[in-house]
Amino acid sequence: MSANPGNALKALSPTPPERGSFPLDHDGECTKQMQEYLQCIKLVRGENAPNCRLLAKEYLNCRMEHQLMERDEWKNLGLPGDPKKPESSEKQA
Repeated sequence: MSANPGNALKALSPTPPERGSFPLDHDGECTKQMQEYLQCIKLVRGENAPNCRLLAKEYLNCRMEHQLMERDEWKNLGLPGDPKKPESSEKQA
C-alpha cells in the first residue's frame, strides 16, 4: 500500500536552505560558544531571551571569524548591532 493518494509517485525536488549552507565545525573551533548558547536556550525553555541572543551572536561571530560562514550584518541575522562608538572629535576637545 502506498502513502500517496491514488498511487501517483511524484518526484521530490529538494529546495536549498534560504541562507545557503555552511561547513560543519569539524575542528570544534566554536564548540564552547555553541554549548553556552544551547545551555541558555534550555534554561529559558526555548524563549527568545536577550542573553541568549547575545550568546548566539558570539557563536555566529566565531563561525564568521573561522570562515565557517559568510560574514553578514547582524541585522540580517536578526541580532542586535554593535553599540555606536563615540565620535573622535570629543577626544580632541
